[in-house]
Amino acid sequence: MRGRSDGGQKKRLITSLCAVAIFLGFLYVYYGSIFGSSSNGASALEYGGKSLRKIGSSYLGGDDESSTKSGLEDGDVVVPKTFPVCDDRHSELIPCLDRNIIYQMRLKLDLSVMEHYERHCPPPERRYNCLIPPPPGYKVPIKWPQSRDEVWKANIPHTHLAHEKSDQNWMVVKGEKIVFPGGGTHFHYGADKYIASIANMLNFSHNNLNNEGRVRTVLDVGCGVASFGAYLLSSDIIAMSLAPNDVHQNQIQFALERGIPACLGVLGTKRLPYPSRSFELAHCSRCRIDWLQRDGILLLELDRLLRPGGYFAYSSPEAYAQDEEDLRIWKEMSALVERMCWRIAAKRNQTVIWQKPLTNDCYMERAPGTNPPLCRSDDDPDAVWGVPMEACITPYSDHDQKAKGSGLAPWPARLTSPPPRLADFGYSNEMFEKDTETWRQWVENYWNLLSPKIEANTLRNLMDMKANMGSFAAALKERNVWVMNVIPEDGPNTLKLIYDRGLIGTTHN
Repeated sequence: MRGRSDGGQKKRLITSLCAVAIFLGFLYVYYGSIFGSSSNGASALEYGGKSLRKIGSSYLGGDDESSTKSGLEDGDVVVPKTFPVCDDRHSELIPCLDRNIIYQMRLKLDLSVMEHYERHCPPPERRYNCLIPPPPGYKVPIKWPQSRDEVWKANIPHTHLAHEKSDQNWMVVKGEKIVFPGGGTHFHYGADKYIASIANMLNFSHNNLNNEGRVRTVLDVGCGVASFGAYLLSSDIIAMSLAPNDVHQNQIQFALERGIPACLGVLGTKRLPYPSRSFELAHCSRCRIDWLQRDGILLLELDRLLRPGGYFAYSSPEAYAQDEEDLRIWKEMSALVERMCWRIAAKRNQTVIWQKPLTNDCYMERAPGTNPPLCRSDDDPDAVWGVPMEACITPYSDHDQKAKGSGLAPWPARLTSPPPRLADFGYSNEMFEKDTETWRQWVENYWNLLSPKIEANTLRNLMDMKANMGSFAAALKERNVWVMNVIPEDGPNTLKLIYDRGLIGTTHN
């Protein structure tokens, strides 16, 4: 503006800046509305991998993008921290189950006991301080119940399992989708027929595995893509489908994309993050687990998790020995479970079903010095976070011994019946009933608030991050959803109340 005294150029500059600001605002509103809205059905919400590049020079560590605060007095504005977006190679990063960290930190882990599949969290300087992006070309997931049988290939771009398990009907690639015919390693002809056959072996009425509501919670170990758990849902049974982040690293992500309850985990050296007496049935279909290792410690972990009278369905060649090695394993495994007081409830083809005793009587009748021993009296069977497994039998409480079982009502009555283990926390039946009713009202209000914005099938996978007694999940029973109830490891371990209600969940920190 040098040499001009009338200010005209200054005015034109201000006008131009205003015009640019309005234009940028228009672009923000326009493109924000595009990316903020959801597409319906099969239409894609394209994120585009190339546009999700990291912002800033680094996203390792916690110091690069610190919060900016001025004043810190009442009423002062705090500028929120901004996070860069991780680049595409981290679209499936699982921070404490990241094998790259294990290699980089040179952790000396025992591979023979699956220690490398357990949680190993990075030190602060190696933690990622960025937002995990979806894979390039990510689409709005297919809705439940259609998602049980098909998902978008772009959302989990891993087809090697389809080729590797092509003879077992795990999954098939069809155009832009991955289709799940319902097969598994042991049940090529469908999980539904396999489930009915297990119910038939146990003489349950109508070949229904829920046994008139007596079987509700199931643990499926080495679950693959969780088709066993998927087909249990129609029988009013909910399974915790469990598998490690191993060479089939995306199998749990497939399960969750399908809308099936599932969690990463491994039978390694630590207890699984579930309380004692949580499951009516445990299942293993050719899950490639060495049950005889370390004095049967992994079978004893299942024993801790099973309710009185609970079942373990084991489908494997060893169940009907075909060669010398299979025969050896079968004999040793049979001897072990007999010393554990399990009995064979049924056996057919390559499937055997063992049943856990209802009381402590058998344990007391064993010869002195019999292995495995009973756990020490000061051992807490519900302490699970980072607690090593022990090769010992968890005896029943006095309550279970007197009740000759868990004392639980059949499903669905158990959802709203005060759980027998309420007394462990000093909670009364009235407190439980009030909590249940309070959450029923709150969830109804939540749903009414959401209903103008979402369709009935918009929600499927839910998480309650401080679940207490599980009343939030209980209030959602009639909705087509499932809830992962999370109990903080440093608070009251009320997860056993949640399992007693016929719900599922996990402990976390």
